[in-house]
Amino acid sequence: MASKTQTYTPSEMMAVRAAHELRDGEVVFVGIGLPNLACNLARATHAPNLVLIYESGAVGAVPERLPVSIGDPALVTNSLAVATMADVFQFYLQGGRIQVGFLGGAQIDRYGNINSTVIGDYEHPKVRLPGSGGACEIAIHAQRVIIVAPLSPRTFPASVDFITSPGHDGRYGRRTALGLPGGGPLRVVTDMGVLAPSADDGELELVGIYPGVDVADVKTKTGWPLRVAARLAELPPPTHDELHLLRDVLDPQGLYIGRRDG
Repeated sequence: MASKTQTYTPSEMMAVRAAHELRDGEVVFVGIGLPNLACNLARATHAPNLVLIYESGAVGAVPERLPVSIGDPALVTNSLAVATMADVFQFYLQGGRIQVGFLGGAQIDRYGNINSTVIGDYEHPKVRLPGSGGACEIAIHAQRVIIVAPLSPRTFPASVDFITSPGHDGRYGRRTALGLPGGGPLRVVTDMGVLAPSADDGELELVGIYPGVDVADVKTKTGWPLRVAARLAELPPPTHDELHLLRDVLDPQGLYIGRRDG
């Protein structure tokens, strides 16, 4: 169990909570950063048989060090296979073989729609962002999607400026009516708690809260009147072993969890 006096950062908590969403043996489409840390933490603890697939083509990757990009050669060494990007998207993703996809974005709205294209009007944007990459395909085809993003009103508006990756409802209609095959965003892991879509209408609601966090503070960081689940889970802090793995094994340089003094 974690020491009562042991502290942890919001990034460490997010990585741990995302790891807890993964089940042993699942096939996961993963990116760099906190999702990558979460996957490798899960594999080092409760899910040793996770199969990690990266957009660059590494299938069954087992990196011995923290990769800094999807093109990092550490992803290729000892992987099960190296496929073309076309095979990754057409055979694995569009073929329904990806059970979990990790996503993030500049904006996530009340129905889990993600914007990574523009801030403001599309024709005259305030900021033009990198765009979809493979995010739209992941959001459409993965059996379930986990979004990882810190809470803020700017990042979590009621409605995104542009739908790069579809959630459960929005200006184009319900996900089910559109015939999208995947399950969509079923968990949103933030730095204050965990959101999940309501079974009634797909709107994100607070289902889990972190130690020391007040529900009222979570609501102030959300751009819509956030609903709270009838049974709000009080999520435990990271254990000593989880923090050791994150700090000393997976990210000793603090690239994604941050450096710690002392």
